[in-house]
Amino acid sequence: MTDDTMPLLELLQKRGGGDFLKELSEAVLQRLMEFEVEGVVGAGRHERSEERTTHRNGFRDRTLETRLGTLELRIPKLRQGSYFPAFLEPRKTAERALVAVVQEAWIQGVSTRKVDDLVQAMGMSGISKSQVSKLCQEIDERVGAFLGRRIEGEWPYLWLDATYLKVRDGGRVVSIAAIIATAVNQDGRREIIGLGLGPSEAATFWLGFLRDLHKRGLAGIKLVISDAHEGLKAAIAQVFKAPWQRCRVHFMRNCLAYVPKGQHSMVAAAIRTVFTQEDAAAGAIAWRHVADQLRPRFPKLAALMDDAETDVLAFMSFPRAHWPKLHSTNPLERLNKEVKRRANVVGIFPNEASVTRLVGAILLEQNDEWQLQHRYMTLETMTGLSDDPIGTLPNYAIKAA
Repeated sequence: MTDDTMPLLELLQKRGGGDFLKELSEAVLQRLMEFEVEGVVGAGRHERSEERTTHRNGFRDRTLETRLGTLELRIPKLRQGSYFPAFLEPRKTAERALVAVVQEAWIQGVSTRKVDDLVQAMGMSGISKSQVSKLCQEIDERVGAFLGRRIEGEWPYLWLDATYLKVRDGGRVVSIAAIIATAVNQDGRREIIGLGLGPSEAATFWLGFLRDLHKRGLAGIKLVISDAHEGLKAAIAQVFKAPWQRCRVHFMRNCLAYVPKGQHSMVAAAIRTVFTQEDAAAGAIAWRHVADQLRPRFPKLAALMDDAETDVLAFMSFPRAHWPKLHSTNPLERLNKEVKRRANVVGIFPNEASVTRLVGAILLEQNDEWQLQHRYMTLETMTGLSDDPIGTLPNYAIKAA
């Protein structure tokens, strides 16, 4: 076994070759965790001490993505209580939220053996109800501040998408929609700006959710992209007075429901020719041409295309460089998958507050990651979308003035 007091250089030499900087980083972080755990335990690994509060209970493997590559770390586990290294804070909130949700379900008596085993695997056995309450309060405060923050500036594009989760309500299990709102501002930066819980088909829910976004400062909306939900289109027109882009992917699935399975490829290929057109005018002509071609064989499909033309082709009135990101809610697919992956661990949430806690923590982390990435849309292509004349000028022109 490696001596914890061994100098880092000697430790690295003993471990052998490889990437020196990567191994040095792993060794330093591992040593840092050992020091922190000693403080939590109240004694060294093999030290006898009256101040000892608990004992070690093995390790759990964890990877950390850095510029040096993937670091392989071993996080110490405790028999009572828990330990999580402070330097992993960027990924800490959602993991702690997940633990808090599972623990809350456990304490309220709605857990199963699977949940109990999961809690043990997390190294959280022995945590008290008061500790869970304190943990939940800390996370709720951070998530609440994030989801209720003031929205500044203009946001030309708004995406809305729903993920369905199971929640206990008065002794029964119900399905609710977790509505995630993301938007791009005038600088081309993407942010998560809202989370709403409720029945997705209720018009009053959509109206209330959009009004809350507007009250928090969301303005300058030029296009809203979403799936077709009852009441949503009217709520968009009432609150933001902006056009609506119906998700092209979901619309295509609706179209194919009116077509025999053997004809799916042919019909889908015909409709896709519309989206290869150079501009909105050409797209509208191609749309009507395809609808008329399909009308004799598939009259219900043609009628659907007649009704949906304006909504499905709305994205073609905006800069062509933005088309791949405007025609559907697919840009949110990865985010929704991450929400589902974490939520599936819980299975059935004990209440709506626990949904907000976990999903909100995941959104907070994702939003932080987006801020470290390149602009979602280039600054040059965003020119002309602002309601503020000064906002449409290049940066150098503003500085010169």
